[in-house]
Amino acid sequence: MAKATYKSAGLDLDLYNEGISRLPRLMQRTFTPRVLPLEDGFAGLFRLDFDCPLFARKYEDPVLVSCTDGVGTKLKVAQKVGRHDTVGIDLVAMSINDALCLGAEPLFFLDYLAMNKDDPNLLEQLVRGVSNGCVEADCALIGGETAIMPDVYAPGDYDLAGFCVGVVDRKKLIDGKHIAAGDALIGVASSGLHSNGYSLVRKVVFELEKFEVNQHVEELGETVGDCLLTPTRIYSKAVRRILGHYKVKQVVHGLAHITGGGIKENLERIMPLDVRAVIDRNSWRVPPVFPWLQRLGEIDEAEMERVFNMGIGLIVVAAPFYASSILDSLHDQGYDAWEIGRVEAGPREVVWAEK
Repeated sequence: MAKATYKSAGLDLDLYNEGISRLPRLMQRTFTPRVLPLEDGFAGLFRLDFDCPLFARKYEDPVLVSCTDGVGTKLKVAQKVGRHDTVGIDLVAMSINDALCLGAEPLFFLDYLAMNKDDPNLLEQLVRGVSNGCVEADCALIGGETAIMPDVYAPGDYDLAGFCVGVVDRKKLIDGKHIAAGDALIGVASSGLHSNGYSLVRKVVFELEKFEVNQHVEELGETVGDCLLTPTRIYSKAVRRILGHYKVKQVVHGLAHITGGGIKENLERIMPLDVRAVIDRNSWRVPPVFPWLQRLGEIDEAEMERVFNMGIGLIVVAAPFYASSILDSLHDQGYDAWEIGRVEAGPREVVWAEK
């Protein structure tokens, strides 16, 4: 009988090392001087603050903010299309956007990738997406883990998870407690589906309607695969510019990342008990992917609004006097944004304005 080896069990350490050797450059392009070099270390090092005019933050009472998330079954679309360099952006966005909702500055990110077998090219594509997302988020990719598990994942399958750490001074923490009647609700456009609802999307598009990933759809203006792989928008620069502009007054009272559960569930979770949000459905432009999906699957309006972001990826709750200047800031940065509603006195809930 032949001697058992790790390779015979499905793990090729030489191939694994080749893949890992491609990653340092993708990480280093995200580094700032706050990242401390530790070659071949067991962990990544990040300096919270130091005396340098460019990077000093001079925290008075720093609070660390941590988030973790995945990409969900959008990965199955990437595998179906054979394109793997965008889902890493989704991975970064899902955690970074959550951290932003507390007013945090994202500091660093780590990823976890699990695969069926060693594949240096696939690994490089996936981490390139993570690296691109970190650059967009102004966040350092300081480490990660790659696991090869042939008995857990089928050939061609893989999974991604991400972990973000940010920081905010306690006095600048945004937790929704200051939301009050009269506040304006500003919706910032999503890039499309982002990373939620893909189990329903895949059922409608590929199982019920039998679309091919390379099939061009006139209604969408692109192929099915390109539309469904549009990366989740990262709002780091937009939020940082808004918060940085108002250094004395805290004019932003709440931030909500619109993910699974839609506008209602994600906005309600930051609202105080004595106010409600009233949303005007007709106040923003809904991307064509949503009515397309709704028509194909004959999906009820309530189900669409519960599963998808419907074109709003982030909601800023702000003092009404500053709503116009916040909108101007967002538009100047290239974001579509609209005043989509208001906060009123009443029991905590999110409702649609009467037509």
